[in-house]
Amino acid sequence: MNARLSILVIEDDKAICSFITAALNGNGYRTVAAFTGREGLSLAASLCPDVVLLDLGLPDVDGHEVLQKLRCWSRIPIIVISARTEEQEKVRTLDMGADDYITKPFGTAELMARIRTSLRHSSGNFPETVYKTLNLEIHFDKRTVRLNGELVHLTQIEYQLLTLLAKNSGRVLTYNFIMKNIWGPYTDNNNQILRVNMANIRRKIEQNPAQPQYVFTEVGIGYRMRENDDFTPP
Repeated sequence: MNARLSILVIEDDKAICSFITAALNGNGYRTVAAFTGREGLSLAASLCPDVVLLDLGLPDVDGHEVLQKLRCWSRIPIIVISARTEEQEKVRTLDMGADDYITKPFGTAELMARIRTSLRHSSGNFPETVYKTLNLEIHFDKRTVRLNGELVHLTQIEYQLLTLLAKNSGRVLTYNFIMKNIWGPYTDNNNQILRVNMANIRRKIEQNPAQPQYVFTEVGIGYRMRENDDFTPP
């Protein structure tokens, strides 16, 4: 792990903040803590961290407002850490620009995996031409998908959907985000066509579509694709 990578933790619960910073320091990150939203915004502007971990329940400013203000000027990866478990809350937060959403309580291994995923998408050093995990390979430049070495024949929409997920592997993409990226900004909110296409994709790449290995459903929120095994964190 590159010791220069820094993470800003915006969390008012000092016990949780201490747990997070200890875990991060133990994994080679430099950490800075802020206990209020205003302090977090100030530190984000002055330090330009590599990742921000943001609690929503801050004492002075709502976490969503902090998220909005950060997104006005920065594409810093922002992982929301919250005790709020409602699906609509997660969808709203992701659609507002959060890169990920972790529900409290959580373990160190999960947190580190989410951070690696966020770094993957903020770094220019990860492979952009290939996705490979388990027995699935996608070569973006060749526009080919192979499972166990055999070509998988997808429709144009199915390929676009699969590659959108693969290029964002490890991240939860909301239904709204996927629909607008594939069918355009003026598509309606009916995601039935998305569900049908995802079911078709799973029939083609999953050994058991009911127990997927590659594309996972985040119920009420969207889809997440298994992390790209070809990525090595900086």
